[in-house]
Amino acid sequence: MSDLSTTTTNLPAADGEAWTRRYAGAVMDTFGTPQRVLVRGEGAYVWDADGRRYLDLLAGIAVNALGHGHPTLTAAVSAQLGTLGHVSNFFATPVQVALAERLLDLAGAPEGSRVFFANSGTEANEAALKMSRRNRRPDGSARPRVLALEGAFHGRTMGALSLTSKPQYREPFEPLPGGVEFLPFGDVEALEAAFATDGDLVGALVLEPLQGEAGVRRHPAGYLARARELTAAHGALLVLDEVQTGAGRVGRWFAFQDPEIGEGIVPDVVTLAKGLGGGFPIGAVVAFGERAATLLGRGQHGTTFGGNPVAAAAALATIGVVERDGLLAHVRATGEYLRAQVASCGNPLVVGARGAGLLVAVQLAAPVAAQVAAAALEAGFVVNAVAPDALRLAPPLILTGDQVDDFVGFLATCTVPTSEELA
Repeated sequence: MSDLSTTTTNLPAADGEAWTRRYAGAVMDTFGTPQRVLVRGEGAYVWDADGRRYLDLLAGIAVNALGHGHPTLTAAVSAQLGTLGHVSNFFATPVQVALAERLLDLAGAPEGSRVFFANSGTEANEAALKMSRRNRRPDGSARPRVLALEGAFHGRTMGALSLTSKPQYREPFEPLPGGVEFLPFGDVEALEAAFATDGDLVGALVLEPLQGEAGVRRHPAGYLARARELTAAHGALLVLDEVQTGAGRVGRWFAFQDPEIGEGIVPDVVTLAKGLGGGFPIGAVVAFGERAATLLGRGQHGTTFGGNPVAAAAALATIGVVERDGLLAHVRATGEYLRAQVASCGNPLVVGARGAGLLVAVQLAAPVAAQVAAAALEAGFVVNAVAPDALRLAPPLILTGDQVDDFVGFLATCTVPTSEELA
């Protein structure tokens, strides 16, 4: 008889401190000490090993779009796993095909567009980077330049890391794949200058419609439209990293579809992941039009699990619930309410709020985000100190107004030690 003592349903009961000690002894220390050991979730709440409840305002960093334990998602994953759990890429499955068709439809992609499935956002961006290498000039010669923006975060695998600007992420692993040039965020003149000389050598411009890891920063008006003009004029791909902003996060299926963010542009490539599977790992690359969709040919890229039928079923279920329950409109309304309530909470420590939909940054008056995040956790709220003076909120798309009020009530009375008191 097999030993089932370590299956998830038979794990021995232990408190958070005991699990943390075991974590430190068994798991590589790449993320630091866990803030809590979480054992279950329901809706927008999670519980730790010591029985404390938290309002999850981070959702696994924009992943758990439907919250925790959603019955439709759970049923879809269980049913697919019980029917056909995995096949190699020598074969196709109906759910994989249906999901690709669904994404093309939601993106409004033109005839000839195609989807490549991956397992995560960084893998989707790896594929997009390889597409830029295959984007050749009319004479067949290479376009070795790739443009990215300062403050960008595109992932931690080697190719995606080459597009990520933070030195502390890059430097331990250099040399990285070459040819990437970083431009100042939101600087149209710098963008124009980058194309003014050898613009036809640019294979792609890669950017996020909203820079999540940099503090939920939005480009100035006109930037994306000018980026589209320049890339089109020089034959470069415009790649939008919507790993964090896609799948309904900003109240549209894709952020570029928001008139204020996307300015009416149509990109060449969009990458997405995070919320797409509602918590089940999946990533995707949507290539717009025949030219972009045929840059990667047979044998030039691949993945073992990408397009896995269980992941595809999870994504289809997530999309279905977002549509059925009207969550896009709910996200827009709740996000607007959240930003307004935060901005008027009356605490001088809180300067304001920015973002779109339910991807929001709380701007603080001092670089005390880590202390405020720690205080929030103690009070029962999961948030992220995304910058020294900003908190990131990326809650489940099902967040309610009452839950917003609970958090704002905390924020209105939150105090942290001043730098003088800490000294």
